[in-house]
Amino acid sequence: MNKKEAREIPKLKLFNTLTRKKEVFKPIKKNDVGIYTCGPTVYFYQHIGNMRCYLFEDILIRTLKFNGFNVKRVMNITDVGHLTSDADEGEDKIEKAAKKEGKKAEDIAEYYAGVFFDDVKKLNIIMPDVICKATDHIPEMIELVEKLIKKGYTYETDDGIYFDTSKFKDYGKLAKLNIEGLEAGIRTEMREKRNPTDFALWKFSEKPGLRQQEWSAFMKMGFPGWHIECSAMSMKYLGEHFDIHCGGIDHISVHHTNEIAQSESATGKKWVNYWLHSNFLTFKGSKISKSKGGLYTISELEKIGFEPLAFRYLCLTAHYRSELNFSLEDLKASQKTYNNLKNKIIEFRKHFKTERIDSDENKEKTEEYRIEFLEVINDNLNTPKALALVWDIIKDKNLSESEKYELLIEFDDVLGLDLASFEKEKIVVPSEIKKIAEERLKSRKEKNFKKSDELRVKLNKLGWKIDDVKDGYELSKV
Repeated sequence: MNKKEAREIPKLKLFNTLTRKKEVFKPIKKNDVGIYTCGPTVYFYQHIGNMRCYLFEDILIRTLKFNGFNVKRVMNITDVGHLTSDADEGEDKIEKAAKKEGKKAEDIAEYYAGVFFDDVKKLNIIMPDVICKATDHIPEMIELVEKLIKKGYTYETDDGIYFDTSKFKDYGKLAKLNIEGLEAGIRTEMREKRNPTDFALWKFSEKPGLRQQEWSAFMKMGFPGWHIECSAMSMKYLGEHFDIHCGGIDHISVHHTNEIAQSESATGKKWVNYWLHSNFLTFKGSKISKSKGGLYTISELEKIGFEPLAFRYLCLTAHYRSELNFSLEDLKASQKTYNNLKNKIIEFRKHFKTERIDSDENKEKTEEYRIEFLEVINDNLNTPKALALVWDIIKDKNLSESEKYELLIEFDDVLGLDLASFEKEKIVVPSEIKKIAEERLKSRKEKNFKKSDELRVKLNKLGWKIDDVKDGYELSKV
């Protein structure tokens, strides 16, 4: 590629659920990006289906940074208010877990949040800039509900304060809902609700004093609805209008739809510019769940011999908007490929900066790879193509190992496979094997190559491979 044929630097394009289009990303402020990602409800362990979504969000954050943006990411921790139904029915998940385990609600939340962040670390996910617990932001939620009450968007029933979706003209725009076609009971029991899509902003305690987590507001004891939490916390840290909101596709029709309605009704303006959603991790063709199977945690995968980053690699093999079928067989294949990648990186690093090929042809080739990587990752985070490019670089016979290493470490800023930390596995070499290797080294120095070859064969039969290096030899298991 000569200078005249130099390719234009590709712009970042993201698929916006709101418009159902892939759009060139334009932040509100020139170089700064505000992003809110729905965090875990910490009543139990997060399974690998949950973790796939956080991995997608991590790739997004890394891609934004790779493009030179300053990113402020806010993630919530739901430790109250998420009922066993995503609508307004059932028990509070945290309260239910506290009863079941005979512990304080705050202890339940703290423990499972801790396990979640351990998994985040294992998967090499960048920590959010702001982590906000729902229970620490009750005043902000009450204030937001009060604002909606004053603007006439609410009504009160025996069990709470509800948002009247009929008063928000664009309700359902994110999910493309046919509101008129919805019948009572599709989402939840109607009871005193005026419309089937109406949702609770604040729930009243059924029997005040029985819940561990309740607050005095609106003349009664109660607790926040799940949806109001995200609106209140995101606006506190990112403002009333920000760039990106993420989550799983299961949040589109209810949770995120309700967030938009209450937020834009309260402020009177557009709330979020870009909505990004990841698809399901599936097992035998169905969404991963307790009833269907495949519901592993990261720790459980470790116990049966898999590395967390092998699961990360598996997730990168599918586009975030596509379903990814999970099986232990597929994970085994990803573990094997990931191990091969490790070995290549270790091999390349030996030659890093010790061999330089400064030809114009090689400089142009590495620059071409850089542009190509940016093209595929900026095309709505196309990680499968990015991985394919990684292996193209590894197989490229025209590049030096030093150049390959430099490119792969650079691209890993996005892929997050922790390539720079790979170390050669430390192997304990039995004394008898070491003795044969030393004898072979002596034969080589004496130029007795026949004996040297015989000793190499002997080592191979005993399960060992020997490689000659500058300072002697290296042993590895066959």
